[in-house]
Amino acid sequence: MKRIVIGGQIDKKEVAALVEKYGEEKFTIETKSDLEAAMALKNGLADYYFGACNTGGGGALAMAIALVGRDATVTVSMPSNLMSEEKIRENVNNGKKAFGFTAQHKETVIPIIMDELKKIN
Repeated sequence: MKRIVIGGQIDKKEVAALVEKYGEEKFTIETKSDLEAAMALKNGLADYYFGACNTGGGGALAMAIALVGRDATVTVSMPSNLMSEEKIRENVNNGKKAFGFTAQHKETVIPIIMDELKKIN
């Protein structure tokens, strides 16, 4: 079973609830600080990372970018800029492991990401 960690700066409980809902019991989910979550991803203790903040990239992904590199991460939404569903799915399929987004878009992006992750696993 693949493991997802929830990091980022805000709405961790809500993000975790959505990931769990759309994961349909196919993933284990753990909420951690952004540093702990990024470390878990880096050390192979987690397969994917989700993080929310107000900008979608700063507090949501900063530690993940620092620890696993920009190539493994993607910001799928920022204020006034929501990545298209097609592009989100493409990023998942291209091997991105850490997903950052604004808290306002969590209900839009999480179902898309989880749908693609279920196809991979």
